[in-house]
Amino acid sequence: MDEIVHARGHEHVSAEHASTLEVTSDDFLTPAGDCILGIEADRVPADFDAEFVEACRDADATIRLTIEAGGYTETVTGSGHPDLTFEGDRSHVCRTSDYVDDRTVMVEADGAATDVSRDLVAALADGAEATFTFSVEPV
Repeated sequence: MDEIVHARGHEHVSAEHASTLEVTSDDFLTPAGDCILGIEADRVPADFDAEFVEACRDADATIRLTIEAGGYTETVTGSGHPDLTFEGDRSHVCRTSDYVDDRTVMVEADGAATDVSRDLVAALADGAEATFTFSVEPV
């Protein structure tokens, strides 16, 4: 089961955050947003299908985020959590921890922004169009 989000990079994409990775619907990015890989996302968590959201609420579910931009591809894998709400109306946040808020779409991720390939980060910093594909494998 997949949910696809289209966004674009920005000159301030640095991907230096060690515990989160984010894509936002905001149309701007400041240098402080060191976890943000894409802006102007065409969908937010609140737009995701109810069946997808329910599958992500299983603690045993595997959630994958595949990021494609500038000819580069990166995949981050994490887990579902019973407290995921997908009510966020601005951004999707993947976390290496088990912290959950309305923006959280994945916990216990095997990577954060800092772990993304520097080639992909450079493409995003050059403003590349990006596709963020969220996939869930329910148990």
